[in-house]
Amino acid sequence: MRQFPLEMHQMAPGRVVEWRLRSTTGAPAGTGGTDGAPDDTAGRRASFNQDKHFTVAEESRGADDPVASWVAVTFEVAGALDEQSLTRALLAFVRRHEVLRCEFRRLAGELACEPIPVGELALDAVPVAAFDTSEALRGFLAERFTRSIDTLSWPLFTMGAVLREDSATVYLAFDHIVCDGLSMPIVVHEVQNAYEALCRGEEIDLPPAPSYLDFAEEQRRRYLSIDADDERLGYWKSFMARGGGEFFPRFPLELGVEPDRMYPIVNEASTLLDAAEAEVFEKACRAVDGKPFMGVLAAVAVCLREAGGPGVYRGFMPLSERGRGGWANSVGWFVNTLPIEFDASPGRDFAQVIAGVRAGFGAMMEHIDVPFVRAWQLLAPTEFAARSWPYPVNFFSYIDARKCPGAERHEDWRPTSHVWSARANGACSWFQRDTDGLHMNSLYVDTAAARRTMEDFQEALRATVREIARHGSFRRPIALTAPRRPAGEPLGAGFGAGLGAAAPIGAGSLPNDTAPYAPYTHRS
Repeated sequence: MRQFPLEMHQMAPGRVVEWRLRSTTGAPAGTGGTDGAPDDTAGRRASFNQDKHFTVAEESRGADDPVASWVAVTFEVAGALDEQSLTRALLAFVRRHEVLRCEFRRLAGELACEPIPVGELALDAVPVAAFDTSEALRGFLAERFTRSIDTLSWPLFTMGAVLREDSATVYLAFDHIVCDGLSMPIVVHEVQNAYEALCRGEEIDLPPAPSYLDFAEEQRRRYLSIDADDERLGYWKSFMARGGGEFFPRFPLELGVEPDRMYPIVNEASTLLDAAEAEVFEKACRAVDGKPFMGVLAAVAVCLREAGGPGVYRGFMPLSERGRGGWANSVGWFVNTLPIEFDASPGRDFAQVIAGVRAGFGAMMEHIDVPFVRAWQLLAPTEFAARSWPYPVNFFSYIDARKCPGAERHEDWRPTSHVWSARANGACSWFQRDTDGLHMNSLYVDTAAARRTMEDFQEALRATVREIARHGSFRRPIALTAPRRPAGEPLGAGFGAGLGAAAPIGAGSLPNDTAPYAPYTHRS
């Protein structure tokens, strides 16, 4: 399961049908009924991630500077589509995950998260249009996702399918407030299994999926009352102290961005290692007591250092919190983001850098509890008040799709995931491992400097991971084009996250490591 631009999807044309969700009562969630009177029993609250995301949307709308983004998934159904069975499967999916039924409202400063009762939901199948070419279809879907998904309006996702005589492509696109990147394989697994069961005349049988709202409630109970002096923020404070007091770690490659300005994006994807190379790369990492994600991160650090960056790698890393409380089958925004730091100085070999990554990762995991947004709010209140990360931020995300729910059926279902953001002030890269190899998807600012930097970085990284696969070591330094910085600008403005939201879209990671596409670039 790969993540790449929607414009890269070789989706066959066909007839588009959408399934539109509605409340049968006609009343918004959290009201007493059709008269719209407030429901005093409503009391669910959003998570810290959701609250910040919603606040950014509110403030952007108020400033007539709206932020647009989405995360989407597609998968294939063999044979003529049974529309009735898919309708039932999609409705069961929405009913199963409480966060998808939620309407978000600001109440007395708090973000209320009010789910519509299961029995009040209905789905209507609506014919949309027929398309004769893949290009026209992709254009329609991209525009449809952008226009229909709004953080401030319910429903917060759209569902549909492209129907043909002997196959169908099902698609779902979401606002980030209800999901993360690791929700996408869960979507595919559940909808496909439900659909196949219903086609066989069987009942839907899926493992338990606790509500993300319960996760949010527990998180707020534990961390809403902490202050900046809380000892649990010690890891963050130490990281900041070693970085000149900055909360956000900069990356030292030039992107040509100006302060306080957002830019259109470039969205590109390519394969770094094919399936055989990725297997050998993993063995090379295991041979020095590392894991594949550690090897990729070590290679990233060395490439950045060779471009003129510091010998000590400092960056953010998103982590999934699903495995800590039985949330493995739940849809929601379960990502926490923490800083990681390790030594990648010149002269250190692959085993030594891996040892540094392993030690840095271990130290980071000891402090995974504190929510990123809460640490940001307490330790960097000035930056927290802004609508985006303050500058390009160094960021690393890795997902092993082979360990996701339903991975054993991915060859049949051919799932894909896609992320999009209208604007950014930096760059963000996601690395994915699947049965076809190791892949990279990057969104970054559309400037001449950023295009040069990202092209050089990607080529250097590809050469470095291949050297590791072939020789079990860095073997030789991989040089990038020397970074170009405006006169007087300090080394450190560069590549990272900061896509104009509270956290990168779809960010996720599986640090426990529980047919290739050609390179593609799309400019918004």
